[in-house]
Amino acid sequence: MTELILVVDDEPKIARLARDYLEKNGYRVLTAADGQSALTTARREKPDLIILDLMLPNIDGREVCKILRRESDVPIIMLTALAEEVDQITGLEIGADDYITKPFSPRALVARVRALLRRTRGDIKLPTIIRIGTLEIDTEKYSVTFNGSPIKLTPHEFKLLVILASRPGQTLTREQLLEDLHGAASSIDRSVDSHIKNLRKKLEAESNSLAIETVYGIGYRFIEN
Repeated sequence: MTELILVVDDEPKIARLARDYLEKNGYRVLTAADGQSALTTARREKPDLIILDLMLPNIDGREVCKILRRESDVPIIMLTALAEEVDQITGLEIGADDYITKPFSPRALVARVRALLRRTRGDIKLPTIIRIGTLEIDTEKYSVTFNGSPIKLTPHEFKLLVILASRPGQTLTREQLLEDLHGAASSIDRSVDSHIKNLRKKLEAESNSLAIETVYGIGYRFIEN
């Protein structure tokens, strides 16, 4: 079932912006405009993740976070206009899992949500050895061999290969690749294209059967011909 996100913010424009972008990316979204409503909705609907504004009427975001954390381990992203480090530390100390400040990029918020959900679900656990034909990737030794011969890769090339080869045939967007590389992506980074280009050359130098295919307008996928 599609994940349910609860957005808590007393500014209608902010709540609507977050809701629209999250829904556009396939999430179900509920909203609340104050602390008490947030608690009531969270208890009744049991969302998969909560985006929680720090400054709320009725019960502020810090207190809501404390109460929620006593009742459940639901992932919480604190949302605030206060950018000072002390506010970030306070938010995390009371149980928030992540922190983003206003004004924020909607794309960055969606990326944080996606990354946090994956992290809390444990989806990023990878096998020690990934084998595709005679290509062998050792994720503990950070080594790659083809037909027993080593392929030298940079750290970013290695991580990209692991991400793509662990999901052969699946198309991954640039945003997804950036999230797996760095935790969260605030924008589309064309450096991914450069790393992919170099990785593709190194693989194709070893064999024509291994390829990273460009899916135009979307991203990349790893295939074995």
